Amino acid sequence: MKYSGIDLHSNNSVVTVTDEEDRVVAEKRLPNDLAKILGFLMPWREELAAGVVVESTFNWYWLVDGLQAAGFEVHLANTMAIKKYEGLKHSGDETDARYLAHLLRLGILPTGTILPPEQRAVRDLARKRMQLVRSRTAQILAVENITARQRGARIMPRRETFGASFFDWDAGNRHRVAAFLRLAGVTAVGAGDDLRAKVAAKAIMMPSWPDPGWVAQEQDVTIIKFSDYTAPQKLQLCAAGVIALCK
Repeated sequence: MKYSGIDLHSNNSVVTVTDEEDRVVAEKRLPNDLAKILGFLMPWREELAAGVVVESTFNWYWLVDGLQAAGFEVHLANTMAIKKYEGLKHSGDETDARYLAHLLRLGILPTGTILPPEQRAVRDLARKRMQLVRSRTAQILAVENITARQRGARIMPRRETFGASFFDWDAGNRHRVAAFLRLAGVTAVGAGDDLRAKVAAKAIMMPSWPDPGWVAQEQDVTIIKFSDYTAPQKLQLCAAGVIALCK
């Protein structure tokens, strides 16, 4: 049986194939070209029953998908959980690739989840939003700290930076919320105006999360009430014919 480790970089990769005794059978630095990497591994595909290890870097999607499409068993190495032996005399890309194959042979390779391609867009979007929110918060705090250092007071009262609800933006525009839910894989969203009026009338009488009764059913619609209506939402529903909100 053979084992393979790939040390992936931004524009090239070191591909290593080893045997049962960690001896290097084949090793080469290749450009990040799927055809060339597959061509290098193909002679050992039948012997690579244990699979190929790919380093979990920022750009692993294309390589993992390509290897899986070619019939290889692929493992995504969790690089944050891998600790090399202390006192190693040699280090480098070739050593890293061989070490991945070595961990695979021993059966102690820490791995990450290979999310299906159709689910990655939502995860990447959520990660990017979290990154932007953190960046925004850091910049606000930096400006506030500079002002407080000079004036002894903040330029704005302390507030919860993360307090804004996704469903409150632009008064909870249903088309934007429905588009987001469809992106997340929830296809059955939306209802006719008559049913929406009935749902809204029932929801106004319901308690909010986490009190008992915050989830209810109206015909084929599941009502989930996370919070009370905002003033813009009440005006919008009043205009739609929910008389109970026209006060």
